[in-house]
Amino acid sequence: MKISTFIGHIQFPHKMPREILYLKIAKIIEEQIASGTLQTGDKVPSIRMVQKIHNVSINTVKQAFLELESKSLIASKPKSGYYVSQAFNTKLGLPSINKLNLSDKEKTPEDLISKVFNTLTNKDFTQFSLGVVDKSMLPIAKLNKGVIKVLRNLEDSGTAYEPAQGNINLRKNIAKWSFTWDGHLNEDDIVTTSGTLNALFYSLITVTNPGDTVAIESPVYFGILQMIKSLGLHIIELPTHPVTGVAIEDLKKVLPKIKACCFVTNFNNPLGSCIPEENKKEIVRLLTLHNIPLIEDDLYGDIFFGTSRPKPCKAFDEAGIVMWCGSVSKTLAPGYRVGWVAPGKFKDKLIRHKLLHTMSSPPLFQEVIADFMEHGRYDHHLRSLRNTLYANYLHFQRTIENYFPENTKISKPQGGFVLWLELDPRIDTAILYDTAVQHKIGFAPGRMFTQHNQYNNCMRLNFAVKWDEKVENSLKRLGTLIKQQLKK
Repeated sequence: MKISTFIGHIQFPHKMPREILYLKIAKIIEEQIASGTLQTGDKVPSIRMVQKIHNVSINTVKQAFLELESKSLIASKPKSGYYVSQAFNTKLGLPSINKLNLSDKEKTPEDLISKVFNTLTNKDFTQFSLGVVDKSMLPIAKLNKGVIKVLRNLEDSGTAYEPAQGNINLRKNIAKWSFTWDGHLNEDDIVTTSGTLNALFYSLITVTNPGDTVAIESPVYFGILQMIKSLGLHIIELPTHPVTGVAIEDLKKVLPKIKACCFVTNFNNPLGSCIPEENKKEIVRLLTLHNIPLIEDDLYGDIFFGTSRPKPCKAFDEAGIVMWCGSVSKTLAPGYRVGWVAPGKFKDKLIRHKLLHTMSSPPLFQEVIADFMEHGRYDHHLRSLRNTLYANYLHFQRTIENYFPENTKISKPQGGFVLWLELDPRIDTAILYDTAVQHKIGFAPGRMFTQHNQYNNCMRLNFAVKWDEKVENSLKRLGTLIKQQLKK
């Protein structure tokens, strides 16, 4: 790999705001990548070199590099520096962004969702459809040792009720973990739940009533879609950019109509988008101004491919309107159902709802996760998991580029473990799914991720599977099936 020695130089006025400086530097490097001056695998000039060239602060350059990372343009390598990302140099474009749809016409895809879930227990299938990490990537032996340890030490061996707010040790460790994104939480700010979806449920029933309207991203995880509808709430789907997420201007248009927002701010499922920090600050400012709660699903925030974890909107919440939700379901132990919410100013009301619905959370697995987090094993595990998932992402991207039709569009997530594909408009992925099942291949058709008649030519693929010959051949076979559909 060659090290590029050229980078553009421009003079900046001394009083120009730092946020404009970093964007200008980022744009220069982005243009050099687009023009081919910097090519895939090239080492990007170091932070200190760029700082000297442009006579700006180190923090300004770091912010510029973070901006480039968020666009999948560069990637860091430990103790080596930054390189032009392999993920950027692809012949395939990004998926399209739909227009804002305020129509009352809707049709939820329950039948399609049921059809997909009916195949999930079939071990002969290559499952690209299920949104969980393969068990080979989980520290199961260490977790089992933790269970034995907790059973020995926990009073009543975990059979007693916990306080409604949840296990104190788990809440302390979640609060400490929030330091990774500059959070200032303490154990009293947190309520434990049975996974993230349960946290979202408690948050929704705390701040909305049947007949209210909630703004969500589109496409959106179908579990969120179904849960909101089941509570008698109306939904406005906001068009979501595959890299930067919800547009501020679209959010402004619907503010008078909504009672709450529910966003996956970091590595949205299924697009993989990550809302830039400036936009997160503006979202919090706007919603605070209008006293609209933000239910923030930060389930994927710890699965980042860059150098640092992106901050959630909760980091900028001074009024307590952000209800920050998370869990270990996507990173550590899906079946433990250990989650949490930091409900801000809605905490007391949310605890009352939890007390009414479930009395308390089971203490055993909360203690196991608390122990795992407390002794540094969680951080160590996440480092390994992120490396594996990023390698898988590159495998998937390369295979899709080589074996799928040339007009396929693909997302470029900088974290999480799902890919969103937009195929030729002639392809109906619900019909394609039936064909793929005959070849023992599963995926999630795009129609599952909306209440409207859209995304019919899209699909979501989970790349948190163990990459081997079977998986590679199944992915190639899926590309062949798509090509065969186009010939009919």
